[in-house]
Formats: sequence, C-alpha cells, structure tokens
Amino acid sequence: MILLATEPTLADFGKDPLWITIVKALMLFVFLMLGILFGVWYERKLISKLQNRIGPNRAGKFGLLQSVADGLKMGLKEDLFPNTVDKVLYLMAPVIMVIPAFLAFSITPFAGMVNLFGVQTPLQLVDLPVAVLFMLAMGAISVYGVVLAGWSSRSPYALLGGLRSAAQVVSYEIAMGLSFVGVFLFAGTLSTSEIVKAQATGGEFWGIPMPSWYVVLLLPSFLIFVICGFGEAARIPFDLPEGEGELVGGFQTEYSSSLKFALIMMGEYLHTFTASAMAITLFLGGWQAPFGLPDEGWWGLLWFFIKFVLVFSFVVWVRASLPRVRYDQLMSLGWKVLIPLNLAWIMLVASVRAIMYVKEGPTSGFEGSMAVVLTITAVVVLGALGIWARFDTVNQRRKEAEKAKVAAEFEELDREPTAGGFPVPPLDLPHYHGVQHKEVPSGTN
Repeated sequence: MILLATEPTLADFGKDPLWITIVKALMLFVFLMLGILFGVWYERKLISKLQNRIGPNRAGKFGLLQSVADGLKMGLKEDLFPNTVDKVLYLMAPVIMVIPAFLAFSITPFAGMVNLFGVQTPLQLVDLPVAVLFMLAMGAISVYGVVLAGWSSRSPYALLGGLRSAAQVVSYEIAMGLSFVGVFLFAGTLSTSEIVKAQATGGEFWGIPMPSWYVVLLLPSFLIFVICGFGEAARIPFDLPEGEGELVGGFQTEYSSSLKFALIMMGEYLHTFTASAMAITLFLGGWQAPFGLPDEGWWGLLWFFIKFVLVFSFVVWVRASLPRVRYDQLMSLGWKVLIPLNLAWIMLVASVRAIMYVKEGPTSGFEGSMAVVLTITAVVVLGALGIWARFDTVNQRRKEAEKAKVAAEFEELDREPTAGGFPVPPLDLPHYHGVQHKEVPSGTN
C-alpha cells in the first residue's frame, strides 16, 4: 500500500494549536447549520420533482429562503408548555437529541492534510482509536431525548412514540454495529481516518480498474448498514416513532411549532447527515477520489461533498418512493433477518480474512481479496437461493392446501347453506314461492 503525504494518521491529531481547533469546530458547526437549511430546501424540491409538483418557489430565488422563513417562524412563535408536562425533561429532551448528533459528526474526516491559515492540519475535528464506537454511543444517547420527550409529555400518543423509538433503535443499533465488523477486520482499526486510508489504494480485477472501497469488497455489510441507517435515523419507511396515521405525531405530539420543535427537526436531519457521513467514510472511500483523480488538500472536501449530496439524495428518493411499514414488520426485519444475516456474513468474512492473513500477511492484494470475497459471496447467494427455494416450495404447498380447504368449504356451503355456523336467513319466505308482497299505505293500520 502506497501512503500519500496528504493522508493523516492518528499521530497527526492532538498537535494543533488551540485556535485552529476552535476554527475547525466553528467550520463544522457552520457546515451543519447551513446543511440543515439547504437540506430542508433540497429535500422538498427533490420530492416535488419526483411527485411532479413545484415545491418551494416564493421565498427567495427558487425558494432558497423558505428554510430561513420557516426557522424565523418557529423562533417567533409562542413557546407553550402544556399543564401536565414535566417541564425540566420536556425542555431538555430536544437538546439531548441535538447535542450528541453534533458530537458524532466531530469524528468525520472531510479531507486529508490541508493548509488552514498557514498550519498543516487534517480537515477533521478529532479522531480516536475507537472513533466508530464513539459514533454509535452518540447515536444511542440521542435516543434518551426521544424517550424523555415522549415520557415527559404525559400523553399516550407521545409515550407510545417514545417506546417505539427505544425498541427500534435498540434493534437496529445491534445490526448496524455488526455491519461494521467486516470493515474493522479488513482495515484493522476503528479510527475513521485510518479506515479512509485503508481504502486509498486502487486495483484491477480481471483487467477492470476498480477503487478499493469497502462497498465493493463488503457489499452485504453496506446494504445492511443502509437499511439500519434508515431505522436508526427513523426515516421513511421506518419512521414509526412519529407515525402520523396511528400516533398523530408520535413523541413530538405535544411540541408546538416553536424552537423546541425546530430542535427536534434539527436532530432528525443531523442523524441523517451522520448516517450519510458514516456510509461515505466506512464504505465509499471517504474523501478519496475514484480512478486516480486528484484528491490532495482541499480537493478531498469537494469529493466528500459530492458523495454526501448523492447519498442524501438517495435518502430523499427512498422517502418519496416507499410507504411506511408496519411495526411488526419493522421488528421482524431487524431481529429475524438483519441480525442473523449479519452474524453469518461476519463468520464468512472473518474466515476469509484469517486465510488471507496466513497466506499473504496483514496486507494482501486487492485482486486476491476481491476474488476470495466474490467467491464467498457467490456461495452465500447460492445457499440463500437454495434455502429460499426450499421454503418457497413449502409455502407453495401450504397455499395450495389452504386453497383446497376454501374450495371444500364453498362446496359444503352450496350443499348446506347453514354449515359453518353463519346466520343464514330463512329461505321459505312468501316471495320465494311467488306470493306478491302487499303494500300497506302509509299512516294506516
């Protein structure tokens, strides 16, 4: 593996002057705040295009100031507290949703080493040997905000929404954490900057140039992470904690359109941004450019931003395309499908990684890795198809048996209408025998 000088390592962190750290923190804060403003506008515009509508087009050019107008409106509205709420927790819950989301973004590498006001520094606020676990911990802490928002509201709909969120995040947090294991095994680290560096080298597979991103080597892990990302961020089709159809507004039912409601919306978008950034960092090469294109210095920020917009567009497209699932389907998918599938995939990846380590050492070629992983993937796919075919045959037999049972019941009802215990009206009324019904004039006895 050839390491470029622009690729930071863990040793490059913790050496910046204090004022550079403050500048990077302010840059991150401004990026996220502007991202929320433009993200709301972009989501509404993209959904309107997908649904053949116009979308925001009054406030500013192309409706660009609509998010600003909405923010001012929520900030100027009266801040109400229902009589029965626990005021302290009711006020703290939105804050608990937002702050961990900001902290989770601090470990995201936006680019490599850059010259910031004359100081060479990585374009990343902080990195840790267990940075990915820190991100998972911040996502888990933010759930307390949702649960407290539902509990402190003292409303049945809000309480049910909070309980749904707790069960949902616990389920999908497990599957999401398991989807990272394959990345850890190949990268050999939990540091986000080191994971991006491990995806820096490209290669060829059967003469085709390909980036060594983990989305190629670990496609099942990436797909599971994408599904879990929707569940973790409570986005459609997994937005059960705030299901309007059955829970009015879920955990945020008692929050009026004030600053508290604005914080809740900010938390939702920040969690979506965090999931998008983690998908880019862990599976899509981070700020690395594909096919040998320049990514040194500030070019890395451009590539990260392009990937970020594309991933967020996919999230919006899913929202505009898929309906909300039922709660039992959500939990069944998390516990009965994603977690067992993840465990089986981890066993295969760990076995492959152990074989490669014995044969080629800690660093192995891209082509060898790709060939082994594709072979294992083909075996897994064929095995899954075989299992599906077996159970599909059983399901087909069950459906045929149920169909035959229904047909037999109809035949029995044709012979004996009273069979089955259904209330059948008597069939010997006069009009069945040709006797005309005699009309009685209204108002007479």
